[in-house]
Amino acid sequence: MKSIKRRDFIKGTIGAAATSTLYARKSSGANDKIIIGAMGLGGRGRYLAQAFAARADAEVAYICDPDSRRLPAAAKAIEQAQGKPAKQVQDFRRILDDKNVDVLINATPDHWHGLGSIMACQAGKDVYVEKPMSHNLFEGTQMMAAARKYQRVIQVGMQTRSASYMHHVKDHISSGKLGDVHMVRVYNMMRHGLVKARPDQAAPEGFNYDLWTGPAALLPYNPSRRWLNYRQYSCGPIPGDAIHQLDLARFITGDAPYPNTVSHAGGIKVLKDGRDCPDTQIVTYEYDKLTLLLQASLWTGYMKKTPQSVRNSDQFPDFPFSSTKIEVLGTKGFLYVGRHGGGWIAYDAEGKKIGEEYGRQADQEHQDNFIACVRTRKQPQADVAQGHYSAALCHLAEASYRVGNRKLSFDATTGTFPGTPEANQYLRRSYRSPWVIGERV
Repeated sequence: MKSIKRRDFIKGTIGAAATSTLYARKSSGANDKIIIGAMGLGGRGRYLAQAFAARADAEVAYICDPDSRRLPAAAKAIEQAQGKPAKQVQDFRRILDDKNVDVLINATPDHWHGLGSIMACQAGKDVYVEKPMSHNLFEGTQMMAAARKYQRVIQVGMQTRSASYMHHVKDHISSGKLGDVHMVRVYNMMRHGLVKARPDQAAPEGFNYDLWTGPAALLPYNPSRRWLNYRQYSCGPIPGDAIHQLDLARFITGDAPYPNTVSHAGGIKVLKDGRDCPDTQIVTYEYDKLTLLLQASLWTGYMKKTPQSVRNSDQFPDFPFSSTKIEVLGTKGFLYVGRHGGGWIAYDAEGKKIGEEYGRQADQEHQDNFIACVRTRKQPQADVAQGHYSAALCHLAEASYRVGNRKLSFDATTGTFPGTPEANQYLRRSYRSPWVIGERV
């Protein structure tokens, strides 16, 4: 299949001249507003659109969703936030066509993160894309290539990277107070229910199901098919949440790129309702001097996420029963850290507390960082490269699972599992024409 062509979707010329015009307009005055189009109006997408609309330095000019039933409520919220309406469209290419738009917010399901973001880069737009950044390893490498080729800023929605307490805990670890860190345990325990099966049916009126499906296989529409549970559309419900802690584990230990090996255990053990993504995942990643462990499930109700009331207060989670904690194990001490405002507590080898800090959520700081980088052209806190290396942990685990929970060695130079073609096939997907990401972006 041929790769999708920019000229098929973008009117006008996007090149050096257009890029120069964009930069010139950004530098003409600090009071110029960043013009934004929002793609995807689910819970997170609508939140982001409202948050950016409420900023004095930004304007949401477009809201977009292939399900037009979502548009009226989102439009009302955006107009209330910024005092003026946004255009409502079903097809995100309308946003890319508008040369006045500077930024695309991509808050779609996982299967649209890669292509939507690459097309935005080709159209001269910067991108705020939700996590996990990519649907598969190949898409992540192509997103990096597009960002660098077209000199675009891509901020991934791994917002705790912008929290000051995470930078402080990173400093605590690098100071050597825990000794040499040789193991990090990442937890992501949730409780999901079984999905009741329903028959296939026609897509609802106003829902462009073909466009929503995009690069994925065009299956019959079924209202009980939750996209998070199926590989066609998703990295899986566990990676979709655990990516935050996996990313932070990388961040606080030095941002190592790929691991040397990956080994997955688990599968679909409890929620046997037709899904094809695991409800139980125990993954071991081996680096040169560090072992990273992921322990995750969808059936452990006794483990709790940090309540909102704790995340933005001078309180710590109940760390032993925290469902989204990270544990850092060093030769001289031990440390708990929580995401999204969970704070951190460090202990020495005798169990004496040697450091602590309450946390705060960092959505605002992450958005501030993105807008600043759109103006300065600096790399943001959660740059596309870090988004890729963190999402890669999910993709490598997926490959191990799909080949029978085998331990796999990964070659960072080739981006493959040497001598294991049956695993390599899971590092990219089959695309549905014309929604194809090609070898060249």
